[in-house]
Amino acid sequence: MGTKSNYAITGYLVMMLTGDLYRFQDLLSPGEAAVVTRVREFLATQVVPIANDYWARAEFPFQLIKGYAELEIAGTEQSTLLSGWLALEMAHADASMATFYGVHSGLAMGSIQTCASQEQKERWLPGMRTFDKIGAFALTEPTGGSDVAAGLRTTARRDGDHWVLNGQKRWIGNATFADLIVVWARDEQDDQVKGFVVPKDTPGFTATKIENKIALRTVQNADITFTGCRVPEADRLQNARSFKDTSKVLRATRSGVAWEAVGVMLAAYEIALEYAKEREQFGRPIGKFQLVQDLLVRMLGNVTGSLGMCVRLAQLQDAGEFKDEHSALAKAYTTTRMREVVGWAREILAGNGIVLDYDIGRFVADAEALYSYEGTREINTMIVGRAVTGLSAFV
Repeated sequence: MGTKSNYAITGYLVMMLTGDLYRFQDLLSPGEAAVVTRVREFLATQVVPIANDYWARAEFPFQLIKGYAELEIAGTEQSTLLSGWLALEMAHADASMATFYGVHSGLAMGSIQTCASQEQKERWLPGMRTFDKIGAFALTEPTGGSDVAAGLRTTARRDGDHWVLNGQKRWIGNATFADLIVVWARDEQDDQVKGFVVPKDTPGFTATKIENKIALRTVQNADITFTGCRVPEADRLQNARSFKDTSKVLRATRSGVAWEAVGVMLAAYEIALEYAKEREQFGRPIGKFQLVQDLLVRMLGNVTGSLGMCVRLAQLQDAGEFKDEHSALAKAYTTTRMREVVGWAREILAGNGIVLDYDIGRFVADAEALYSYEGTREINTMIVGRAVTGLSAFV
C-alpha cells in the first residue's frame, strides 16, 4: 500500500502515511496515535493481504470479525477526529471492509445510540461493541434512493403491542448475515418515519444477496422484503419520531464517508507514487517525466485539501457546531476529488491499472460506490445550496 516512514510522538511509534504531506496526523493525541497504529497494523497484516481475493470472489472474510472486535474501537468514547481517522485507515486498506465497519458501527450502532431509549441501548449496544451482534441499516428502497425522505414506501402498522412491517429495501450492507437490522418505515397512522430493530430470524423478513456488483464486492449487500413482519413495540426505537431523527444519523455518517474517500485517495496516490519510482520506460523511471509528476502533484493536492476539510469538519463536530451543510459539502467535495485521484492513478499504471495485482483497479471500482452512497453529489449540493442561499431547490 505504499512506502511508510516512521517517527516517534511522545514515546509512541507512529507510521506516517506517505500522502499526509501536511502531517495532519500530528493533531492526534499520543493515545489516539497509539490506537491508529494498532488499527493500521491489523489492517496491514490481516486485511490487505486477502482484500483482492475476497473482492474478486465477492465473498466476506468472516474470520476477520474477531480481529475487529479485539481492536475495541466500535462504540467507544473517542474524538470525532479519531473516529474519522480510523475510517480513513480502513478505506486506505480496503473500502469494502471500511463499509462493513461503517454500516455496523456508524449507521446501525449510531441509530441506536441516537434514537433508542436507555433500556434499548443497554440491551443492544454491548453485544454490538464486541461484534457478537452485527448490525445493518435499512433505509434505501428499490424505488427510493435520493428521494427516500418523501418517497419511503415501507410501512409500519400498529397492531396491539406489535408493529407489522411491509415493504422492500435495497442495497442494505451486511444484511445477508447481520443479527440486527435497523429498519426505517412509515407509520400508516401519522405518516411519520419511525425506526425498528428487527432480528434476522423474525418471520416475514427475507434478505437476498445482490449479485454482479462491480464495486465494494466484498460487502454483502442485500434486497430485503418484509411481509407481515411483526416487531414488538419494545423493539421500536423510542426516540425516532420522524425523518428528522433519521437525518441526525445520516449527518454524522456522511462525514465518515468523506473520511473514507480520503483513505481511498491516499491509497491510490501511494500506489501510483511507488509505481512511478519503479516502473521504467525509455530508459528511466516514469517518475522522472514531467507529465507523471504533474499527475502525482494533482493527486497530492486533492488528498491534502480533502484531508484538511475532514479535519476541520471533525473539529466542528467536537465543538457542537456541526450542521448538515458541513457534512454534505465534505461528502460531495471529497468523493469528487477521489474520483479524479483514482483515475489519475490508473492512468499512471496504464494497463497494469486494470488488474487486481496492483490493487488500484479495486480502488477505482470501489470509488464509484463511495461517490454515490450516503447522498449523491447532486443531493448534497442542494443541501449546501439551500444553506447558503436560504432557498430550497428540492422538489
